[in-house]
Amino acid sequence: MLRPDGTLKVTGEFAYSSDLWLDGMLWGATLRSPHPSAWIRSVDVGPALAMPGVFAVLTHEDVPGEKFYGLDHRDQPVLAIDQVRYQGEPVAIVAADHPETARRAAAAVVVDYEVREAVVDARRAAFDPSCPSVHPHGNLVRHQPVRVGSAFDAPVVVTGEYEVGMQDQAFLGPESGLAVPDEDGGVDLYVATQWLHVDQDQVAPCLALPKEKVRLSLAGVGGAFGAREDLSMQIHASMLALRTGRPVKIVYGREESFFGHVHRHPARMRYEHGATADGRLVYVKAEIVLDGGAYCSSSPAVVGNAASLGVGPYEVDNVMIDAYGVYTNNPPCGAMRGFGAVQACYAYESQMDRLAEACRLSPVEIRVRNAVSQGSKLATGQIIDTPAPLAGMLRQLEAMPGPGDPALAGDLRSLPGGVAQTTHGEGVRRGVGYGVGIKNICFSEGFDDYSTARVRVELLGGEPHVLVHTAAAEVGQGLVTVKAQIARTELGIDKVTVAPPDTSVGSAGSSSASRQSYVTGGAVKVACEAVRECLDRMRAAHPESSLEELLERFGPVEETREYRHRPTSPMDAVTGQGNSHVQLALCVHRAVVDVDVDLGLVKVVELAAVQDVGRVLNPLALEGQIHGGTAQGLGLALMEEIQVRDGKVLNPSFTDYLIPTILDMPPMRLSILENPDPHAPYGLRGAGEPPTLSSTPAVAAAVRAATGLDLPRVPIRPEDIALAPATA
Repeated sequence: MLRPDGTLKVTGEFAYSSDLWLDGMLWGATLRSPHPSAWIRSVDVGPALAMPGVFAVLTHEDVPGEKFYGLDHRDQPVLAIDQVRYQGEPVAIVAADHPETARRAAAAVVVDYEVREAVVDARRAAFDPSCPSVHPHGNLVRHQPVRVGSAFDAPVVVTGEYEVGMQDQAFLGPESGLAVPDEDGGVDLYVATQWLHVDQDQVAPCLALPKEKVRLSLAGVGGAFGAREDLSMQIHASMLALRTGRPVKIVYGREESFFGHVHRHPARMRYEHGATADGRLVYVKAEIVLDGGAYCSSSPAVVGNAASLGVGPYEVDNVMIDAYGVYTNNPPCGAMRGFGAVQACYAYESQMDRLAEACRLSPVEIRVRNAVSQGSKLATGQIIDTPAPLAGMLRQLEAMPGPGDPALAGDLRSLPGGVAQTTHGEGVRRGVGYGVGIKNICFSEGFDDYSTARVRVELLGGEPHVLVHTAAAEVGQGLVTVKAQIARTELGIDKVTVAPPDTSVGSAGSSSASRQSYVTGGAVKVACEAVRECLDRMRAAHPESSLEELLERFGPVEETREYRHRPTSPMDAVTGQGNSHVQLALCVHRAVVDVDVDLGLVKVVELAAVQDVGRVLNPLALEGQIHGGTAQGLGLALMEEIQVRDGKVLNPSFTDYLIPTILDMPPMRLSILENPDPHAPYGLRGAGEPPTLSSTPAVAAAVRAATGLDLPRVPIRPEDIALAPATA
């Protein structure tokens, strides 16, 4: 099945949230703090209000209800009150009759700041008692230990310190939406988001409105990758619409988008692996420090993932992990594809390569000898009770044919530096590296994770027609196609319409954690089954009538169902033990790179991947997810990083924040395995995130193999290679 929105997106006809329009609407703009940490002494909105065309200028004093919101902990002010905690924090909002007028009015608001010391070192924030507190309750968001066993001696020991930079989701469609005031005193909000109902839960209290008066509909989403889990302009546009009595549209520019959403947590990690001489793991010790920035967002869950998956998909009897999430005055960090597991994966995979070298084994062999399988126990004590054929996946990957010999002449695009002609092959070395990742699917640690689907069968134009309605956000992952496929499969009716998501149907949870095919797919499946049972009863009572005649005689059949996966439990606060995850997914990558060791330029020649997806529902969408996740992992390995100095972002643009282009992304070999999960609908296994984990360490390992350098940090910069000491 092809995507119903695919052609429209390719031709430019698809309506994104930034395309929303209503006659008479106003434009909103946001004044943001230039300082990462400061007291606010005064705010003068007079100069802005005096400008022609300005309809409203609001500060925290104008928030109608609760002044704080947040995903996990409501610690983030709608508008800054007495202080700012990060560069870019919203201080005032403006509504005007033209977007440029709104921007000029926001710039005219006069704010008197008293700048103070910014807390920018996450390790200091976590462990130094003399460090200033970002929040009154301190700098610790969550500390999650994992403790198993007591044997921490081994014949072979390797240690390493690793760092992962701050990656941005870099979606192409900036934050935008339209708030429309209603005659009942409520507001209709059309917005690009990942979780309509959690937005509603946060927006309504801040507007002092009951939830039923804050109605959200999903507007066209131009990418998400986790950054749209948190609120951006939702409350601000709604406040301005309710104050002015007119629709208000807010669209961030690219620079404001970098300040207006959360990013991937940068991490600093210390690991120690102990093994026998033949490479069998004896113990793993790890300290993982995740910089959550100024506010909580989803940091507690990110810490839980990093801790529970901190040793990777390997069998080891003795584990000592300490994962920390901390507040700083750096930009807020939250959900991004891979969600805590990405950072840990880079460190433990780098360690496995070091261990392979110390034990004189190949990178594949060291992983095969320690690979989990069905029946293995994770560090949290959870038993893997579904297929986990990791050793076989590694052997299959190793046996895949590789690319041809390095191009020493001919097409310059095949060389590092490309058509810039920095080399014709001299100084170019080839390297091969492997990476393995394990990622939890769906929400974990006891979260009530469910989705709701409403399915209706009716007669339209004389033919049976199915309407599927959920609140699940289509953010580019292809769920809209899968929902229709499930309805056709379960009901045997060809004509299916997928209704636009909104809050008039029950929650579907977030489009994150690779969960929607599992949970919303499950909800659509059981709702269809309920409809089919009703239709079967009608057919049994009236065997002489066709389906068309039954629907014409008795009218539409409609059922609403909720679907929950099997329960999970929180991690123990002291030992980290618990069945915290519902499903786990594996992906393995091999990367082949050519490196110009003189200039530090890297060309990824090929990426190959093997992934177990349980069951393929849509082959084209699935391959797209693996390609896309791999591209983001490549970006983290070689180029993507928000540069933050003293709490200030230095590169908030696509000129200076680099993401892979079509010239950076190499051909891919894919092998997609189907080992059904008996606990999941259709046996499927969430597939969107695992490729993001294993691709980063695979590329980094290949660069290490080509250069002989340690390279403990991603992204790997050219100077890390070209300026490395000659003795390295």
